[in-house]
Amino acid sequence: MGLGRDTPVTDLLVRWRQGDGHALDVLVPLVYGELRALAHHYLRHERPDHTLQSIALVHEVYLRLVGREPPPLQNRGHFFGVAARLMREILVEHARSRQAVKRGSGAELIPLDDLVEHGLFPVNLDIVRLDDALRSLAHIDERQSRIVELRYFTGLSIDETSEVLGISAATVSREWTSARAWLRGEMSRS
Repeated sequence: MGLGRDTPVTDLLVRWRQGDGHALDVLVPLVYGELRALAHHYLRHERPDHTLQSIALVHEVYLRLVGREPPPLQNRGHFFGVAARLMREILVEHARSRQAVKRGSGAELIPLDDLVEHGLFPVNLDIVRLDDALRSLAHIDERQSRIVELRYFTGLSIDETSEVLGISAATVSREWTSARAWLRGEMSRS
């Protein structure tokens, strides 16, 4: 995902933020393929019988973007960060409603640190527990929570995360390590 300045996308984001409702309608087709790839990346982590498909997830993100005040987006990378957060919210809501129906599913839970270190993205990751842990981390350190979101869920590299957040790659790397350690401890306590 190239995060450099993409003038048409950035210009559309600025127009949308300034109140041009049609700018979002023009923007979405330009980034639709990347949004679908992001949705597919998210859904790889879900169980095989998940009822949401990548197209439906992208459409739900679109509906949520249309239904709210435009966030203060700065660039293409920031837009994809917002889209990733919305996808996570949608999947967590879906998982919570499913858990409300079916308590105690018995799925094996795997710590985030194991997932990252071994490059594994299991189908049975407890997205609700991970979301709860990320929310707790955000109360302690919002930037570390954003780094995890961008690295793990969006699949951005250290350098791309650095660009989106406007901080050095060394800072991203250091805080990524710290966030993983904190999440490992938090998720193992649950």
